Formats: sequence, structure tokens, C-alpha cells
Amino acid sequence: MNKTKRYLVAVLASVCIVGAFGIPLGDPKFLIPAIALELSFISLTVISLKNFRYAYIPNFIIAGMVIAGNTTSPKHLEIMSTFHPFYNAIVLIIGGYVLQVSLLITNLISLRQYRNAKLEKLG
Repeated sequence: MNKTKRYLVAVLASVCIVGAFGIPLGDPKFLIPAIALELSFISLTVISLKNFRYAYIPNFIIAGMVIAGNTTSPKHLEIMSTFHPFYNAIVLIIGGYVLQVSLLITNLISLRQYRNAKLEKLG
């Protein structure tokens, strides 16, 4: 596994860890969707760890959905802008933006390296 793939798996694992801390803090009526999202990140971590090329597209889609969901949620925006409760705001900012943008960047770099390696192999 190359260096970029390790970064990608590390970012996905970090998202899983932050999500595991954030689920108990969230609204109980969203418990099932939060667990489903967490399970999708866990499965993407495993898939990326096993070097399956099919993980690139879901990584982009889910990271974009998380960023869009956090941005369009009035409750999330209120928590992040007021830092009340503080722990929730930190989890939302780190897990919802910092790590998701990191995921998008590392996924893009990893996809480019995969495509370049594939082209070199053909040519």
C-alpha cells in the first residue's frame, strides 16, 4: 500500500473515530441514520484498506453529502456558530468539515495516482 493510500485509510479511520464520539451527542431521533452513516464510513475504510478501486466514488459522494448536510442544517449551523454545546461544535467542525475536506483531497490524490499507475501499466 502506497503512502497516499495509507493517508486515505487514516483519514477514513479518523472520521470513524470522531463519528463514534459524535453519535451519542446527537439528537436521538437521528440515531439510526447516524449509525448507518458511521457503518458506511467503516465499510469504506475496510474497502480502501483492501485496495479496492471502487471506493473512490463513494468516498467523494458521502464526503460531499456530509459537508452539504452540515451546511444546510440550521441546528448544526447554530451549534457551530455559538459553540453551545462546545463538545458538539468541535465534533461537528472536525468531523463534518476538516476531516471531510481531508477525505476529498486524499481521495482525489489517490485516484490520480491510481489512474497514472494504470496508464503506465498500459503504455
